Amino acid sequence: MKSREKEQPGVLRDQAGKGGGPGPTLGRAPSCPHLLPDQGPLTMDKGEEDDDEEAWLQLRPVEPLPSQCCGSGCSPCVFDLYQRDLASWEAARASKDRSLLSGEETQSCPSKLSPETFLAFCISATDRLTKDTYLVRFALPGNSRLSLRPGQHLILRGIVDGLEIQRAYTPISPANAKGYFEVLIKCYQTGLMSQYVESWKAGDTAFWRGPFGGFFYKPNQENSLEQLPWSYRDKTHLGRLGQDLIEELVGSCRRKPFALVCGSAEFTKDVAGYLLSAGLAEDSYFLF
Repeated sequence: MKSREKEQPGVLRDQAGKGGGPGPTLGRAPSCPHLLPDQGPLTMDKGEEDDDEEAWLQLRPVEPLPSQCCGSGCSPCVFDLYQRDLASWEAARASKDRSLLSGEETQSCPSKLSPETFLAFCISATDRLTKDTYLVRFALPGNSRLSLRPGQHLILRGIVDGLEIQRAYTPISPANAKGYFEVLIKCYQTGLMSQYVESWKAGDTAFWRGPFGGFFYKPNQENSLEQLPWSYRDKTHLGRLGQDLIEELVGSCRRKPFALVCGSAEFTKDVAGYLLSAGLAEDSYFLF
């Protein structure tokens, strides 16, 4: 007679490959594919509960740092996205369903942007125009377009020394550019994002989200303040920039203003005269 192999209660035993068994089973006898009646239902012990709780805590969204906000008034802001993800995590945790959590970031080169999710774009070329200015080209799949409207911008995410930072940039490539978009970035010696940008090389990946910006340029369409976003209405004046409007603007300033004037030679000459008549001294404005 062959001696029966002894097994401990509740030990997981792999029956696969032995007589065509059903695979891993729980039980005292090797041939039993189910729990024996006297074992009752499986329950999670204290250690397993702690491990499950720790796993959920590791999935909890991390609250953004102030450095992660670009400060340009984006909607949704990085803090709005945090609140959204936190609500999703709390719902998933309550129902113990991890499928409710948002997925991972897209790692390929997408053709469409998302204002809520950072997407990866491959750097196809970098060109150092000056000692501190870089022209960077990002690849788009096929002949797809970025489809930004004039007045819109994107948010770039970078990580320097373990600190996540975000900044706003406006692509300068033509609106009809196919298969790529370009960004012109000026770097500063003490800038955190500058350190990140200066480390770029062709083949690297950068993460962008957007577009943002609700004030769009439309030729000969901005003839009513009611058509503008509310945040622009109080600071926007319609009509020709003449003596009366200059005096109104100068008079509304709480402090002595400094005016910057840019335009044609005739325009700058006229505006300089208006500023002098409004009470500004010659050292209170600059003509480009």
